[in-house]
Amino acid sequence: MEEQRAQTGGDPPGNEGGPPRRAPWARGGPGGKKTGTRSSWGFWSNGEPPRWLTGTQGRSTGRLPWASTILLGVVVMVGSTLAARGQTDDKAPLDLFARLLLLGAVAVLLVRHRHPVVSVFGTSAAAMVYLGAGYPYGPVFLAVAVGCFSAVVAGHRRAAWSAVAMVWAGHLVVAHWLYRRLPPDGDTAPPWGQELGVAAWVVAIIAAAEFVRVRREQWAAQRAERERAERRRADEERLRMARELHDVLAHSISVINVQAGVGLALLDTDPEQARTALTTIKDASKEALGEVRQVLDTLRTPGDAPRAPAPGLDRLPELVEQAASAGLTVTVGTDGSRGAVPPGADLAAFRIVQEALTNVVRHSGSRTAEVRVGYGPGRIMLRIDDEGPATGTDAGGSGNGLAGMRERAAALGGTIEAGTRPGGGFRVRAELPLPAGGSGRAAHPKEAP
Repeated sequence: MEEQRAQTGGDPPGNEGGPPRRAPWARGGPGGKKTGTRSSWGFWSNGEPPRWLTGTQGRSTGRLPWASTILLGVVVMVGSTLAARGQTDDKAPLDLFARLLLLGAVAVLLVRHRHPVVSVFGTSAAAMVYLGAGYPYGPVFLAVAVGCFSAVVAGHRRAAWSAVAMVWAGHLVVAHWLYRRLPPDGDTAPPWGQELGVAAWVVAIIAAAEFVRVRREQWAAQRAERERAERRRADEERLRMARELHDVLAHSISVINVQAGVGLALLDTDPEQARTALTTIKDASKEALGEVRQVLDTLRTPGDAPRAPAPGLDRLPELVEQAASAGLTVTVGTDGSRGAVPPGADLAAFRIVQEALTNVVRHSGSRTAEVRVGYGPGRIMLRIDDEGPATGTDAGGSGNGLAGMRERAAALGGTIEAGTRPGGGFRVRAELPLPAGGSGRAAHPKEAP
């Protein structure tokens, strides 16, 4: 990643050291809006869970879940009133204290997203006091279920299980041992078979909460994987743009630099030759601006077809002409017949040859180079040779240019070798695979002596 940052100019301002910022089109829709359709249950067609199910809505916005808590409070209050009408003989009537306990059991659920442990133990404690006071059974258990559900989904499984176990144990103690000492008077112990229903209720709550917790973890993992994939695509696109700009600018600026030196040297002694050098500079800069504009247009309008076709091996004569203007004599040989070559492989082959010739101009004392292009079954073979010797410490080609050539070849599943030749000089050899049907009819390029 650090190498990529160095090649692309570092992080954007305000994003130093962080993950690469994604372009708007990498987030799904125009302007970064999420695409997809909702089903009748609130699920996104791309697999995103509804926020009301995962409990992330309250946390993501920083607001308390007022609407769902008020609705739950209404259900608990009305349901308890209705349940009390059928339990007038063995339960205490709902008085002000009972209403306060019900209200407290629901009110503590307001913080269930921010403090799930406090919420589940608070509503469980209110429910235990409610049962111990002899009030009628009813929807107070629904508040406990919501608190347990929220705690399990948030990852506090032990706290949720402990709170529910506390309510169950308290119910057993009150209903079968302490009922004579607690209100109302004349209360009797319920049948033990009723505890099976309570146990089933507890198991159902925990099972449902665990199911949602597992699904939420799966959704989170899928979302993280999508974000990583988007970051990888953004990195790859940024690196591709960096390679394109490097190859375009390095070649053109090298030609301009050489011709500028020629023009300065001949300005007084041979004005006509200096004029020719300046003309070459003008042409090279114009072509470089055109290619840079094409790359930037692609960056600004992703998904649109480029206005000009990408360069390929059919433009080798232009490379030869540019190299000749820089004082380099290039001979080009072809082995085999050219078949159908995909644009990506054609562009990569062109850029590899271009960068290799640029390195000859910049780092080699030789004024001649040989380019061999071979079309074989399912592959393109390239070989670029110069006789040397190197003119500086970077003659081995260890800079970004050679790294860019390797990245281009690797992106297509190909290979590239670069190093000194046995008889002196430098050689770049590349092999790029082609898909089925994109092949020529020849062997490897002939070896140079």
